[in-house]
Amino acid sequence: MLNKLKALFADESGAVTVDWVLITAAVVGLGGLMYSHFHEPLRHIDEQTGQALANIEIDPIILD
Repeated sequence: MLNKLKALFADESGAVTVDWVLITAAVVGLGGLMYSHFHEPLRHIDEQTGQALANIEIDPIILD
């Protein structure tokens, strides 16, 4: 029984899959943290930019 457990823990055939799952989970987790941290400040900047662009008057282009 002990030899089977040693063989199970020594087997690395699924290690790459586990690595990809952990890396993907870390990237998704960091993305969620960044979204929750920057959501309101970026929303405020977006509203200010939209208001500034809405107040700009553009002269029409006249082609001769």
